[in-house]
Amino acid sequence: MKYYLKLGFILLLIGAIASGVLALINSYTEPIIENNKLKTEEEARSLVLPQAEIFEKKSIAMERAESKPDPLKIQKETSGSNEFVFYIGKNNQQEIVGYTFVAKKYGYSSTIETMVGVNPDLSVNKIKIINQAETPGLGANCEEESFTSQFSQLTKAELQVDKDGGQIQSLTGATISSRAITNSIKEGLNNIETALNNQNKKEVAE
Repeated sequence: MKYYLKLGFILLLIGAIASGVLALINSYTEPIIENNKLKTEEEARSLVLPQAEIFEKKSIAMERAESKPDPLKIQKETSGSNEFVFYIGKNNQQEIVGYTFVAKKYGYSSTIETMVGVNPDLSVNKIKIINQAETPGLGANCEEESFTSQFSQLTKAELQVDKDGGQIQSLTGATISSRAITNSIKEGLNNIETALNNQNKKEVAE
């Protein structure tokens, strides 16, 4: 009996030490990962809207739509925040030259994050995939310029993949990934349009 108690205590002690070590490692690596993410986003922001010298952060509260359960997908999209964050790009004369935001949507096997540069008329200037873990050789090809360049100068109404009757040519064997990217950008443009309309209404009321 004493042997089993001693064994249990040892296992409990090992577990506690292991948990402590993991917590320590996480506390050290988490800030590094977050800083790397912010740096990646900052570089991508300048890439998709190079005419901007200054980026001003803005956010609006969004109503979160409940998604129906999908029995075919074990991994779901993260619920995330109900706040939509975007940046207003300005030149040195403080003139608005466009907007940027990160579009996020679950593709075939991962959440795909896309930095989107937007022109003042709310058409797409340029996009860059900043995070994805799609199938190598298929959905992962979404980072190729041959795919991302298709979005340039398209409006919200024109954002649709070819399988849905639009002009965005889907990646071979990766329609789900292509559709996720396209729809996430379209949703982001709609959010910016909503934010600007709300701002205009507020200014008129004042």
